[in-house]
Amino acid sequence: MTEAGSGHAFPSGVAPTLAELVALRGAAQGRRPPKRGRHGVSGQALSPMRGRGMEYAESREYAQGDDARHIDWRLTARSGRTHTKLFQAERERLTLIVADTAPALYFGTRVRFKSVQAARAGAIAAWAAVRDGDRVAALRGSAVEPPVAPAGGARGALHVLDALVRWYTAPPADDLGLAVALDHARRLLRPGSRLLVLADPASLAAVPDARWPALSMHNEVVVLLLDDPLERDPPRASLPFASGGQRVELDLAAAAPRRRWQQAFPEAGREALARLRARGIRAELLSSQAPSQSWLPLFGHAGSA
Repeated sequence: MTEAGSGHAFPSGVAPTLAELVALRGAAQGRRPPKRGRHGVSGQALSPMRGRGMEYAESREYAQGDDARHIDWRLTARSGRTHTKLFQAERERLTLIVADTAPALYFGTRVRFKSVQAARAGAIAAWAAVRDGDRVAALRGSAVEPPVAPAGGARGALHVLDALVRWYTAPPADDLGLAVALDHARRLLRPGSRLLVLADPASLAAVPDARWPALSMHNEVVVLLLDDPLERDPPRASLPFASGGQRVELDLAAAAPRRRWQQAFPEAGREALARLRARGIRAELLSSQAPSQSWLPLFGHAGSA
């Protein structure tokens, strides 16, 4: 398998390809959430009130009865006359994909690497956004690379898919972690947005528990925790691993190493899942060998209200 434009060949399932992610469009078409009410259509009167799913439209001179909280202070200062901001309902919802790029994701023993499954799940979300008429954007934990800007239609999805291929082909050198990525997300989200987080279970340890209710208060949040069958149920055998260029043998038939393995992988995944669900977050473990769209029923409920 050769990733387009990279010049590097990878065995199937080790790195995502753009063609593979584009081909997933059909998998996102099968389930359409209930139709949402659409506001802000052409010709709708602007409102001085600001609420859920509202965006700034323009300013006009202040009139008696306008809410003083919405005074446009900058325009007021420039013009010398009091102005108030007007808002209209957003025409398009935002679907934002947050990609964890921790090194632990670039591993797999069945069908594909966890990183490839993350890219595929992100592609499913991007195509679901196109299906639902949303704008789609994506970001990762980086102080250098800006987010993929929100855009609608197939063009917007393709920009996201291209980023997912780059991010999940190899661990980015400037990865700052999931907590930083969620900080970026908080600044980009607007009330009524959908947020999909793709993460290794171990990455959640660095995210404060209070962060999740803050993100989900006005948005739909789904977290997919990527894992591999070997992590869930390792064989009772001695397994070879490569670490720092050296070969390491781990005897998982022995009680103590197996217990530590269970604590590091399956127990950590279950605990992360429980923590998220206890805070009202829809979350699921997504195995590297599972159908990439199997999580899709989680997506769309809140946004369709």
